[in-house]
Formats: sequence, C-alpha cells, structure tokens
Amino acid sequence: MAEIRAPYGANTKKTIVGRGASSKGRSCGRGHDGQNSRTGGGPRPGFEGGQMPLYRRVARRGFSNYPFKQEYEVVSLDSLSKKFEDGDVVTLESLKERKLVKGYDVQVKILANGELTKKVVIEGLKVSANAIEKIKAAGGEIR
Repeated sequence: MAEIRAPYGANTKKTIVGRGASSKGRSCGRGHDGQNSRTGGGPRPGFEGGQMPLYRRVARRGFSNYPFKQEYEVVSLDSLSKKFEDGDVVTLESLKERKLVKGYDVQVKILANGELTKKVVIEGLKVSANAIEKIKAAGGEIR
C-alpha cells in the first residue's frame, strides 16, 4: 500500500560538524582562523564594518500624529441627489442604508461635487463650506 515515497536525496542525515576528522573535521566548513570561525563569533547585529550604521544615521526626533489621524469618507452632492428624495434626512445611518458609505467606524464629509436638486436635511455630518451654500440654495438645511 505504501506507494508514495520521497524522491532520492530528499531525506538526508543532518551533518554534525566539529566531531573529529570523519565529519567535516578540522575547521568544520568555517575556513581558517578568524572572528567568524569562533563560537559566537561575528559582528553584532546592525554592524556595518565601521560605517555609521543605519540605526544611527536615521533621525529619531519629533512626534508623528499619523497613528491618530482621522480619515473621512467623501460623499458628493451628486450622489445625494440620486439616492435621496425631497425632505429626506441625511444621516450616517441613511447613507449606510443607501450604500453610499460602508464600514463600521466611519466618518463622513459631504463635498460640493456636482449639483443638488432636492431639499434635504443634513444631520450630524461634516459639510464643506461650498456644499453648505449649495444645500441652502436648493432649499435644504443643516443641523
């Protein structure tokens, strides 16, 4: 029944070096004398042969606000005109229902791309200054 076998040469015995002349004796494949021939030899991690190492060349100063930055999903006035009717209230939940935004912890900003032809009420969302003008011109309001 045992028909599956490893190909020839796939299973080789581990070479244990430095155990006499019969098994890679003498220098054990480490060349002759020197730093790297010794146990524990070799330069420390990050050593670049005397050149100023990378971890000392790169500046490590200041504070980055990157981990705390807030990203906003952008919704244009065109998409509000397509998906909402006159008098509808635009909230984060209604945007999610109409699949204009998706995600669990998402923040939304309405931008003035396109034209708004319907009177809508915006609640609890960020709105750009140009978008505010266009919404009010169409008869809508922002709460």
